[in-house]
Amino acid sequence: MQKYWHNLSKIFGISKKSFQNAISIGILILTFSLLTNCGFFMKYKQPESGFQAMTIDSMNYYLYVPDSYFDSGENIPFMLFLHGAGERGNELTKVKTWGPPKIAEESGNFPFLMVAPQCPAEAWWTDNDQIETLQKLVDRTLKNYKIDKKRVYLTGLSMGGYGTWKLASQMPETFAAIAPICGGGKPEWGCKLKDIPIWAFHGNKDQVVSVEESKTMVRAVKDCGGEDVKLTIYPETGHDSWKQAYNDENLFDWLLKHHK
Repeated sequence: MQKYWHNLSKIFGISKKSFQNAISIGILILTFSLLTNCGFFMKYKQPESGFQAMTIDSMNYYLYVPDSYFDSGENIPFMLFLHGAGERGNELTKVKTWGPPKIAEESGNFPFLMVAPQCPAEAWWTDNDQIETLQKLVDRTLKNYKIDKKRVYLTGLSMGGYGTWKLASQMPETFAAIAPICGGGKPEWGCKLKDIPIWAFHGNKDQVVSVEESKTMVRAVKDCGGEDVKLTIYPETGHDSWKQAYNDENLFDWLLKHHK
């Protein structure tokens, strides 16, 4: 072995110790390169653009990644969307029926990284086990993707409106602003929501969820000292007030201007 090192040292014109050090450094560089290429040191996952079907626990969901995610090194805003009761089940494409997923699908230019989960057929977003899964989903998404944690938003319609009120009350430090549409909740959540900017929407002629539900929640938040909270009531609209709300570009601009 000594003769081996002696011959190598003569060939390369360096001492045995220097040659061994060079070999060690080379091995370290090669190892680091291999681990980096395998994603070992990557802080975030590398998603594809558009919609991707995914699962957490027993909940299926869409992850939507806009092209802007790849355009720069900056973190981008995140939206969680909760659908209504009619989109429950195990046919994930139903989630794209209304609201932000529909807009993102049709426009191809939605400014948020979005997660749109599907509630199981016999469940409700306000069920404690569903809230727990949603919390895990939000936490996992914030950890795995290049998201601006000061610009995290929540919105939902009908059953998803109820889920929006409740989830925000459980995670008040997470959301920079919320937009519950034709939903409702418990007035005792008001004090937990008072520091979150809220823009609620409802149809005055809603025969499924009374407009009083939104009025009650907005009043409860204001009674607790909430200042940045407002309610838009469409005078001639029934339950489907989400059509007008989500077609109003001012809603998304309003969300984006709020930061934690």
